[in-house]
Amino acid sequence: MLLAIDTSTRYAGVALVNEDRVVASHAWHATYNHTAELMPAVVNILEHSGLSASELDGVAVALGPGGFSALRVGISAAKGLSLVAKKPIIGVGTLDLEAHPYLHTGVQVCALIEAGREECATVLFGPGGVRTREDRVCTAVELMAEIKGPAIFCGEGVMAWQDHITGAKGADAQIIRPVPAARVWALAVLGQEKLMAGETDDLASLQPEYLRMPSIGVRKQRGRLLQGRRPIPKPARRPAR
Repeated sequence: MLLAIDTSTRYAGVALVNEDRVVASHAWHATYNHTAELMPAVVNILEHSGLSASELDGVAVALGPGGFSALRVGISAAKGLSLVAKKPIIGVGTLDLEAHPYLHTGVQVCALIEAGREECATVLFGPGGVRTREDRVCTAVELMAEIKGPAIFCGEGVMAWQDHITGAKGADAQIIRPVPAARVWALAVLGQEKLMAGETDDLASLQPEYLRMPSIGVRKQRGRLLQGRRPIPKPARRPAR
């Protein structure tokens, strides 16, 4: 049995998967953060299934992109459970989860999550379900210029960009309204597949994936960033005596 934890955005979820079947899941919307809701949800889903953490086969967690604090809550909890239970941990990118249900349709797929400042974190998959580029933050104009021909647009950020997409792509755009619970289901399924294939992650080095750091007193910057990768401050010069 594998436990899946997703706190990428305001919408979060936990799920349990047994082999190839999701046996329980719970999704919710947090007004402030997931600190108060996450662990009670984990305890509840385990108790409802008659399990303890030590009986899990592994823990899967969504890595982002997403909210800075939200991701830290989920990944910290997943690491703690993995450490205490001595079980493997598996990280999966959040945009991969958003795109997963549509990768075998034979149509290119674009998954989006809002990133603020009228931009979205985006990923593109070709008609064969293979990534055509890495996750990146972009504007609607930049994204529409990348996509040629019919495409499926999905993910939590898609409704905010619906007018831009339909205006630029018309009948070539198929917009899928997001279902919050679908992302944690995809995490449970992909996490189980990776666990069965032996594709686990290192507990110490697994980190959230941020496409830019939060703007606390500084302008937001684009680019894939992992937690802890910050510029080293230069030492202050002492005044001349």
